[in-house]
Amino acid sequence: MTTQESAKAILEHVGGAGNISNLHHCSTRLRFSLADDSQADEAALKAVPGVIGVVKGASQTQVIVGSGVAEMYAAIEKLRGGNQAEAPTEKRPFSWKRFGGTIMDFVVSVFTPIIPAIAGAGIFKSLLVLASAMGWMDAASDNFKLLSAIPDAVFGFLPLLVAYTSAKKLNVNRPLALGLVGVLVFPAFTALSSQEGGVALFGLPVPVVAYNAQVFPAILAVLLLSVVERFFTKITWGPIRTFFVPLMCLIIVAPATIFLLGPLGSWLGTLLTGAMTGLYDTLGWVAIMLLAGVLPLIISVGMHKAFIPPTIATMAATGKDSFYLVASLAHNLSEAGSSLGVALRTKSPALRATALSGGISALFGITEPALYGVTLQNRRALIAVVSGSMSAGAYVGLTQVSAFATVSPGLASISMFIDAANPWNLLNAVIGLVIAVAVSFTVSMLIWRDDASGSVRALGDVTGSAVASANLRSPLSGEVIALSEVNDPVFSSGILGAGVAIRPTDGLVRAPISGVVTALLNSKHAIGIRGDDGVEVLVHIGIDTVQLAGGPFTTHVAVNDRVEAGQLVIEADLAAITAAGFDTVTPVLVVNSADYTVEIAGSGTITAGDALMNVNEKIKENANGTA
Repeated sequence: MTTQESAKAILEHVGGAGNISNLHHCSTRLRFSLADDSQADEAALKAVPGVIGVVKGASQTQVIVGSGVAEMYAAIEKLRGGNQAEAPTEKRPFSWKRFGGTIMDFVVSVFTPIIPAIAGAGIFKSLLVLASAMGWMDAASDNFKLLSAIPDAVFGFLPLLVAYTSAKKLNVNRPLALGLVGVLVFPAFTALSSQEGGVALFGLPVPVVAYNAQVFPAILAVLLLSVVERFFTKITWGPIRTFFVPLMCLIIVAPATIFLLGPLGSWLGTLLTGAMTGLYDTLGWVAIMLLAGVLPLIISVGMHKAFIPPTIATMAATGKDSFYLVASLAHNLSEAGSSLGVALRTKSPALRATALSGGISALFGITEPALYGVTLQNRRALIAVVSGSMSAGAYVGLTQVSAFATVSPGLASISMFIDAANPWNLLNAVIGLVIAVAVSFTVSMLIWRDDASGSVRALGDVTGSAVASANLRSPLSGEVIALSEVNDPVFSSGILGAGVAIRPTDGLVRAPISGVVTALLNSKHAIGIRGDDGVEVLVHIGIDTVQLAGGPFTTHVAVNDRVEAGQLVIEADLAAITAAGFDTVTPVLVVNSADYTVEIAGSGTITAGDALMNVNEKIKENANGTA
């Protein structure tokens, strides 16, 4: 399946272009902020080729696609028309969970775009330190000083980078935001405020703060700017709005930033730095060992992004980080070792390919393919990762390793541990790297077992034969047609699962299996049911009918409801669907068909409730590889 086809499928299963409030991506993930989170069909998204995993949070739906994320993002943006297709976010009752998710979404949106600049500058600086330590370049030479100015500029003007991303997230005037925050690092302002005796504005002394390499003053300034700009834009007469709104923003926000928000942001950065270093000072190497061990679970829900602001603040204040980045070294390389062990032991070609590519990516600091493709789906792989992470975390903690660049640790970025004053820092980091790979690889090789599908569901050995089966009944009356005849490549190619389609003669949609409703979108055009035997069924009424926004559909059940086979779940107005120009053909799919053999039982004309498919769990292998 091509990238364009996968992009189309992802777009459909997050609720369509109209449901996307914001879309951006990091190194491996598409990050969707949706107007209505319930429209994101997690099971269908996971079934799209190229999708490694899906994480649904309080404010964001993350679709993990690996190293091809840039191409997938571009394809989705082209399909949805970019930012012009953004939808207003639905107002919802306040909840602390949603509030926390909103804060996390803001943090991710502000800091993720600037990480490449910080990472590149940090590695550049570390390579210069290496060149100086090896005697290849004199640190007092003009060459060294001029080259050092390149990465130093990134950190020196970090407030401007943060101002830009904050303004973009808050949808305020970006040049105005840059101008306001630029005051804090403007040479004339810094010279005045730092001169002997200080400086005062109308008798008020200006606080003396070094704002270069700080992030929180800029965030607070842009937050206030967003409020002031929106207020004056709303009340200002149109013909004078162009200059009057920016003027009022400058008059109000600039002094507030100089006297209040700037010092407050600096204090907040100092507080977070103190908290990070305090935790390390209190628990020492134990803190790093524990953090490394739980990072797989933290990353799986996206909470690792919460470490970015204090890590950047710590790096700016002390020039190094001895906590999060060091623990990440232990975890990243353990993901690599565990996945490579799985690749050698598994008998599943698909899992072997996933584990091999994920393991290689993790070696270079990109862990999501290994984490979502292998670790989180298999307990044995997770045990191997935790074992390696904690072992390596204990070593790098005990030897007091520090990182000097804010970048994901791996082979390609190992220079981030170069310390001109302590050559052992890099050596101990390398030893920790080796421990992580060796321990996780060895544990993975020793304990790995897989079944015919390459997925481990329990720690015990898998034994037995075809142990589960289900008979799916037709949810509709009509004509059975082959899935390949459906006029949609997402369905006809079978990428969402094996099954058939029905050309309905009436719109009474009934449950094809007894179980629990797992998905029911607000558009009401599709329903997912997990059967009592674990079979996951998707009934998709019509093609592209998500665009009808639920108009022709009436639902009789809700998510998490218990349903019995034959129970009426949805009524569809087929005439209205046809009149709107949409096809009423209804695919009926076994979403997790990779774990089952699916036999088509119905053909020709069929009545709702008649046998449609027989589903049997695939024969599994036991520990010694025999059936």
